[in-house]
Amino acid sequence: MKNIPVVKAGIVAVSRDCFPIELSQRRRAAVAAACKARSIELVELTTTVENENDALAALTEASDAGVNALVVFLGNFGPEGPLTIMAQRFGGPVMFCAAAEETTAGLQDDRGDAYCGMLNASMSAGLRKIKPYIPEYPVGTADDIAGMIADFIPVARVLLGVGSLKIFSFGPRPQDFYACNAPIKPLFDLGVEVMENSELDLYDIYNEAKGDPRISAVKAEMEKELGAGNTYPDLLEKLAQYEVALTDFYEKNLGSCSYGVFANKCWPSFEKYFGFVPCYVNSRLAAKGIPVACEVDIYGALTEYIITCATGSTATLLDINNSVPGDMFAAAGKTAEGYTLKDLFMGFHCGNTASECMGSCEMKFQKIMHSLMETGKEPDITRGTLEGAIKPGDVTIYRLQSTGDTQLRSYVAQGEILNIDPQSFGAIAVFAIKEMGRFYRHVLIGKQYPHHAGIAFGHAGKTLYAATRLLGVDDIDFNRPAGMMYPEENPFG
Repeated sequence: MKNIPVVKAGIVAVSRDCFPIELSQRRRAAVAAACKARSIELVELTTTVENENDALAALTEASDAGVNALVVFLGNFGPEGPLTIMAQRFGGPVMFCAAAEETTAGLQDDRGDAYCGMLNASMSAGLRKIKPYIPEYPVGTADDIAGMIADFIPVARVLLGVGSLKIFSFGPRPQDFYACNAPIKPLFDLGVEVMENSELDLYDIYNEAKGDPRISAVKAEMEKELGAGNTYPDLLEKLAQYEVALTDFYEKNLGSCSYGVFANKCWPSFEKYFGFVPCYVNSRLAAKGIPVACEVDIYGALTEYIITCATGSTATLLDINNSVPGDMFAAAGKTAEGYTLKDLFMGFHCGNTASECMGSCEMKFQKIMHSLMETGKEPDITRGTLEGAIKPGDVTIYRLQSTGDTQLRSYVAQGEILNIDPQSFGAIAVFAIKEMGRFYRHVLIGKQYPHHAGIAFGHAGKTLYAATRLLGVDDIDFNRPAGMMYPEENPFG
């Protein structure tokens, strides 16, 4: 997948000078070996940090090796000053972890006290206002530490991606979707650049792409991808032209950034000028790691990109859309076992979900837009959605959002897409999330989130929660289990 960072993690051992340096070095080597056994790529830095000069030497070694995510490993107590200076000057994601004592026999001559050292390292990090990634329990054996590094890598990928991201938007955010409107100042605080453009700019770059020799190759890709679902073959030329135009714009306008995403106006005037709906093209770009959020949803685009970095795979953006009818729930039987009707909802959008995430799909027309724009006519300008049931399996819903007064907040909840036919239109699925009814009321409604949710295909809550905290977001909600009340929840029901 393009458009996401490649993490090159490095491990540096630190050692308090009154402890044997060999202890940290030996334990570092054991961690490197454990990572190799798990096929985790890790650069083992040879510099062991006891003082500030060592810290500078380690930073040079890391830079020369191309390391962009640093694991600071306390093989013994560690020097909290030099290690936090190193973390502060590294300029990328940093993880702190510490060695456990291996055997009773080692408690006389090979005791490292890293359990204690982590406390000082954490305190010193706070004094220097740095936020290292610290695992839930950061002390362990070599194999434990290897597992922590495996968890750190996707978190680092999110931080690196967001820190060098540009969001391209086309068109003003629509009046009927104020829910997608939010101030952009917090994006700059995250290190994200924003380039806002008009719908005329979008129409202009589309027209300039007409006749581009690459269009035929993109059209052929579309034909192959759609297969029997290619219901409107005459439309593919226009869609391929649009994809070429967006891809060109992306490549020419990254500027100082390394990665880019889009938040584009997609209706109602779009169809009248372009002659199609852009959903299928949006789905294809998402599969390449370049999400295109609908309805100029800038925070939706960021949300999708964070999911893409966290999982290394395709994300989508869906409306938290409609309730599941009681008769559908009853007919589901064992498929919905363990859930209540209030745990279920349907996630839907016009047709922007990549084909790899769908069960069966085909190109169709946008039913709602058709009723608005082409009443009583055969579909024409409203064609171009990719519709069908989304694949069943594990799922995570997530969103990062700014409030009107520029406060960042987020939510994350894990569940599954059930193998139930939604019996409706669009890209759609029946979602099941434990205690969704309460989560819907006290988080989504209670905290005034918009209707768009980012969708990760798999359970990615652990990574998303940790990465969001490291981005500086303290207000993160999740679907609280029964018996764990939300602050404003009525205790009398």
